[in-house]
Amino acid sequence: MWIWLLILTLSLHLAPEHASLPLVINTWPFKNATAAAWSALQSGGSVLDAVEKGCARCEVEQCDGTVGYGGSPDEAGETTLDALIMNGDTMEVGAVANLRRIKNAIGVARAVMELTEHTMLVGESASLFAERMGFTAEDLTTNKSINIFSQWLKGNCQPNYRKNVYPDPSKYCGPYKPVPVQHQNKRATSANEHAHDTIGMIAIDQNGHVAAGTSTNGLTHKIPGRVGDSPIIGAGAYADSTAGGAAATGDGDVMMRFLPRYLDCSVCGKISAPTLKMHYLCSFVCKQWEPPLKEVAGVICFSVFL
Repeated sequence: MWIWLLILTLSLHLAPEHASLPLVINTWPFKNATAAAWSALQSGGSVLDAVEKGCARCEVEQCDGTVGYGGSPDEAGETTLDALIMNGDTMEVGAVANLRRIKNAIGVARAVMELTEHTMLVGESASLFAERMGFTAEDLTTNKSINIFSQWLKGNCQPNYRKNVYPDPSKYCGPYKPVPVQHQNKRATSANEHAHDTIGMIAIDQNGHVAAGTSTNGLTHKIPGRVGDSPIIGAGAYADSTAGGAAATGDGDVMMRFLPRYLDCSVCGKISAPTLKMHYLCSFVCKQWEPPLKEVAGVICFSVFL
C-alpha cells in the first residue's frame, strides 16, 4: 500500500509566558476559517469558540464543496453533515453524524457536548435535537448538488462504494443485492481521491488550553448512512491540553480504523522530531493495512512539551 501522509507538525517548547501562543492551524488553505478562529481568540473567546467559529465559517462558505451544505450528495442525492468538537482540558466531546437539514453542524456538535451527557448523536434524531435547541431547519440541497447527482446517475452511478453485489457496481446503478460468497471480489472501482476533504482545526490559547474540531459533508456518492472518521473521537480529531492536538483529512473509511489522531497526541506527542512522527504513523498504518491501495491523507498536529 502507498500512503501519502502529509503531516504538519508543530512542536512547541513553551516557556512559562507561552510566547509562541496563541495558535490556530487547520487542514487545507481555508484562510477565512483560520481568520475567523483567530478573531475569536483575539476578542477574548475560548479555544472552543475559536474552533466553532472557524469550522462554521467553512460551513457557510462551503469550503472546497466538501464542507457544509450543497455538496457531496449521497446515492440518494441528499447532503448530510458530520462534525466533532473536543475540549482538551476536560476531554469532553460533542459530535454529530449523518445530520440532516441543519447547516451549522459544528454548532450542533458543541450543543451535544454542553447541553447533554452524551458524546454523539446521529441521523434524524440528531436533527430533531438541533431543531429543539433552536437551530434552524433548512434544505441542504443546492442546484450544484442536484447537478452532481444528476451527472452521476447519467454516468451509470460511477464511481461508487459498492462491492460484492450485483448488478456489477463498476458498470451499473442499483438496486444491488449481495453475490454468493464464492464469487466475491475486491471493489472494482474507487472514488475520486479528492471527494473526501474535511476541515480539521486546532486552537491553543495564551494559557495552553487546547481544542480541536472537524466538519464535513463526507464522501461524494456515499451510501446513505455512511459515517467516516471526522466525527469519531481519536480518528477525525483529538485534543489534550497536556500533550497537544491533532486533526486530519482524507479517506475516513481507512483512517478511522487506526485512531491516528489519538496516536498523534498520546504516542507521537512524546516524539519531538516531525520526521519520526511521520515514520511512526505511516509504519503503524501500513503494518495493519494490507490491500495494495493508494490512499491520501493529511494530518495537522502539534505537541506541547511542558
